[in-house]
Amino acid sequence: MTDALKPLLSSPYVKTMGVRFDDHGDELTAILPYTGDLVGNPLIPALHGGAIGAFMEITASAALLAGTPLAALPKPIDVSVDYLRPARPQDVYARGIITRQGARVANVRVEAWQDRRGAPVAALHGHFLIKPEGEG
Repeated sequence: MTDALKPLLSSPYVKTMGVRFDDHGDELTAILPYTGDLVGNPLIPALHGGAIGAFMEITASAALLAGTPLAALPKPIDVSVDYLRPARPQDVYARGIITRQGARVANVRVEAWQDRRGAPVAALHGHFLIKPEGEG
């Protein structure tokens, strides 16, 4: 599964954020390691919503790459993020599920959590333009 993620992991954007992936069987978990640069509100303190949203978009792309052989990285068409609670200054985890996939467009749902998967800090629903392998 990790070979399929090489194009994503080599992206400077992903490297800068420090996102990494842990796969066990058919489950791929994305990990956003905590750094002080991710804090958006130092008074609470809470991680910046943009960092959480970007992390979940990366997770959605990883789910698509791991689930289907693609000729290029998925391109976001439309992404909507629901911020459910403040993300504390600690690591964030996420998993993406492909809810529907056609020949050119895929729908992905991602949930991000910290301590308990049952208490997500944010959720993403996105539509991505995909180019399956073997197509011009």
